[in-house]
Amino acid sequence: MKALRIHAWGEPPRLEEVEVPRPGPGEALVEVAAASLSHFDLTVASGEFGIRPELPYVPGVEGAGTVVQSDVFVPGARVSIRGGGVGVTTPGTWAELVVVPHGSLAEVPEGLDLDLAAVAHDPLTTAHVSLHGVGRLGDWADAGVESVADEVVLVTGAAGGVGSMVVQLALRAGARVIALVSSDVRFPLVPKGAEIVSMQDAGRAAQLAADPAVTLVVDTVGGEHLAERVAWVRPGGRVAVVGYTAGTSATLDLPNWLLADVSVLPVNLLRRAGEGDAVVGELTRLLVDGELTVALETFAMSDVAGALDRLTTGRVNGKAVLHPR
Repeated sequence: MKALRIHAWGEPPRLEEVEVPRPGPGEALVEVAAASLSHFDLTVASGEFGIRPELPYVPGVEGAGTVVQSDVFVPGARVSIRGGGVGVTTPGTWAELVVVPHGSLAEVPEGLDLDLAAVAHDPLTTAHVSLHGVGRLGDWADAGVESVADEVVLVTGAAGGVGSMVVQLALRAGARVIALVSSDVRFPLVPKGAEIVSMQDAGRAAQLAADPAVTLVVDTVGGEHLAERVAWVRPGGRVAVVGYTAGTSATLDLPNWLLADVSVLPVNLLRRAGEGDAVVGELTRLLVDGELTVALETFAMSDVAGALDRLTTGRVNGKAVLHPR
């Protein structure tokens, strides 16, 4: 079968022919129809993550497909794949076939296609946890927030998979939303109902800094400009930091940060996985019913280099999906 494998930290994956894996007790063999290409995959492949797979390894921490062999799932069952060390401690989904523990599989609901099933869990659960678990939407007295109607939510990377979902959930809850994107060309990718602001719009940025009205930032991009966005937040407000697509480090001027009295909070999905899992079924039904949407961009396995380039430079339209076949 074909698989993409990492042979050295920081190097791109190689498309290779490898042996078909065989499932053991408690495992299933799944034919992969769609695999997620995520920033977490890139973090693991850098070799700088706290867990380092044994080289060479097959990346891909999420995916979806059909069961080929299992003593729990019926052959042909449509399943999503995530968790259980897949793509980190065991071979991942960037392959035509993958062996995974039964605990890493969930049946895909009727009406949800496998591309969406491969990538929907992350934006749905991350957005919910960021807004409600960490950001405590509608319940942050330090910034004078007593209900969702008091919230002014700024979402960075609002055209991306997670950012777009944060915008949708915040609007559904009744908050005012400001959607920050990298350029005007990303405007069509932002859900309707939000004020869309380009990072290139220096005038609007100056207004937001001069009269801080934002009560909550859900920041999906990180990077050196995080401190500027902290300055847009009303005293007593908070910033929930989700990602780092614009860079893995940021510097705060401590005296001004203390004066601003803005809480900067991490969104740790490893610790808060249970919060997302508790609501993912309900949110997935909204996705199936068309009340929520996740934008996708698909790539062939042979085009993984271009796909990863678009991912690292923030040019993917929504979530990136790899088609192994």
